[in-house]
Amino acid sequence: MSNSVGQRAFHNARLRKRQQAEVLPLLGLALQLHKQGLLPEARNGYRQVLQLEPNQFIALHMLGSLESDAKNYQEAETLLSRAVAVDPKSADAHMSRGVALNKLRRHDEARESYRRALALRPNYALALSNLGNASVTVDLQQALECYDKALAIDANLAEAHNGRGWVLCRLRNYDEAIASLNRALSIKPDYASALANRAIALQELLQFDDAMADCNQAIALAPDEMNGWLGRANVWLQIQQIAEALHDSEKAIALDPDAAQAHLVQGVCLSTLGRVDEALASYDRALEIEPSFPGAISNKIFTLDFVADASVEQHQQARQLWWERIGTTFASEVAGPYDNSRDPDRPLVLGYVSSDFNAHSAAFIFKPVLQYHDRAQFEVVCYSCSSKVDPATAEFQKIADRWRDASQWSDDRLADQIRADGVDILIDLSGHTKGNRLSVFARKPAPIQAHGWGHGTGTGLPTIDYLFSDPVAIPAAVRHLFAETIVDLPCFVTLEPLPMELAGASTPAISNGFITFGVFNRISKISDQAAQAWSRILERVPGSRLLIKDVALDDQLVRDNLLARLAACGVPAERVELLGTTLRVDHLAAFNRVDIALDPFPQNGGVSTLEALQMGVPVVAKLGNSLPSRAAGSILTALGLPDWVTDSEEAYVDIAVSRAAEIGDLDKLRGELPGQVRAAAACNPVAYAQAVDEAYRAMWKRYCSSGA
Repeated sequence: MSNSVGQRAFHNARLRKRQQAEVLPLLGLALQLHKQGLLPEARNGYRQVLQLEPNQFIALHMLGSLESDAKNYQEAETLLSRAVAVDPKSADAHMSRGVALNKLRRHDEARESYRRALALRPNYALALSNLGNASVTVDLQQALECYDKALAIDANLAEAHNGRGWVLCRLRNYDEAIASLNRALSIKPDYASALANRAIALQELLQFDDAMADCNQAIALAPDEMNGWLGRANVWLQIQQIAEALHDSEKAIALDPDAAQAHLVQGVCLSTLGRVDEALASYDRALEIEPSFPGAISNKIFTLDFVADASVEQHQQARQLWWERIGTTFASEVAGPYDNSRDPDRPLVLGYVSSDFNAHSAAFIFKPVLQYHDRAQFEVVCYSCSSKVDPATAEFQKIADRWRDASQWSDDRLADQIRADGVDILIDLSGHTKGNRLSVFARKPAPIQAHGWGHGTGTGLPTIDYLFSDPVAIPAAVRHLFAETIVDLPCFVTLEPLPMELAGASTPAISNGFITFGVFNRISKISDQAAQAWSRILERVPGSRLLIKDVALDDQLVRDNLLARLAACGVPAERVELLGTTLRVDHLAAFNRVDIALDPFPQNGGVSTLEALQMGVPVVAKLGNSLPSRAAGSILTALGLPDWVTDSEEAYVDIAVSRAAEIGDLDKLRGELPGQVRAAAACNPVAYAQAVDEAYRAMWKRYCSSGA
């Protein structure tokens, strides 16, 4: 028996010796092929080595690295796990395994691999840089520290400069981000990832031509990498080239189906084209990949405004999801007690936070509120969160007692500044629209927080105490569904007065001989239900025409898509005129071509409804269940025109048809409407601002007496 065991041992030893004699030349050849860049041949060579010696460390490590480079990350992770099991003291193998794990989005395991590499080699700059990459999803400041430590060891590590630039973008520090990315590109000029990241920063600074050039170069250098395509999709989206944006987002998804950001951009494109169900599916896919993706949740919230049968409860549940997945993570960072004096009658500091202190439709709504505060009782601080600066921005700077350019401030810095400014009541003007800073409001840097005007449909944040609205927009029966306490104003929105001389003297049908119906809303608001109603109106009003105006109509795909949708709903293309971007004065003058405005549904108009009425154009509106579908009804009721509002689609059609038959009455109303609108508190800026001032004072007195 012992002799048999000995013989087997001798045989195995000879076999291993013979295998090693075969393995070493094969390994040497594979390494040589690898060095020469003949990667398929090198890969085959390493596999042959592993057939002979499955635990050959160098072959496992090298083949794992090649599979990782080829984006076969699961296979790479398997091979590299075997490699570190064979040699747990190899810092390089732990580092390579971390790369594969990070690409598999197993970030916690990736960080552990990098830490093991660093325990073995403390000055391993590339492992520190990669630890930064894996930390981005957990803690941006922690990631930044990793990159800085890496650069302290190796100042020429392009990967660390690139990672640092990406994190600074996430922290909104775009100027410094560009400096880091420029440094990465000076070291490594053909660095596609750094070009794609620099494009993001340039886009945020509204330097679209430079951003596009970087994206194009990134795509040329690395056509199989997702980032260049995604970056370019974002730029196309910003400059309203929807067809190109959709194409590039789909290309990014094809290259990386698990890129949540690419699904988000695709969703925004589809929403812009009115393809609401597909847009929601894109956002849901993004959230499957990244459940705490703020942009996907906020865009889903915004897109639900276009869903006909979405209830107030569904809208508020979507907002609650944002709070549960995102807001609660910041709420734990709320600082201690406030230093604000609890004197109920003292002058108060109001802080307004917005990315729309510029030529934006939302600014037309909230500007009168800021402009007509009682300055003996209120000091206004504006926190501007956008790089966009135009003549309208200068007007807001004059209105503000203190102006803060927060466009490149992190949320922490903005929250700290709000506290330092002694803000008593902090007002969010964005809701879940683009550029919002709701993560700051989740931290509650001011003792009282409110939301209104910019979106006006609620935020879902329990840290926001009040929501400005009115009884029509938010009926009493649904108020219990909101995180905020509802405060009623004369109307949930207002509008700065338009020059009365812009309004036409008579209704255009008198000179045209036909009725023109107008829709001056975002194309994304045009639902099939609304288009079908318009088709019936045109059919019943002989010779009538439909004028549709929106900046998105500069895009040919949007125009073609809209005309096709309208035709499918029975609206003849020959009776439709489309208008795109114009100067604001020309935009308002276009109302002089309209006899009756048709408000879309389920999402109504806001600014467009107020503009039409101030220009003497009556508006037909359909009242729905959710807030977005009650906006126009709220405005018309507040301005004394409830007869133009209905909750029935048939009645909506009947109102438009019957009013179109009364040209004399239309002409009379056109002359009366501008004055009637300006006289109502809803559109009288002084009266409206006084109501807001009274609401703020009531909030403050309630806070002072609460002893909280």
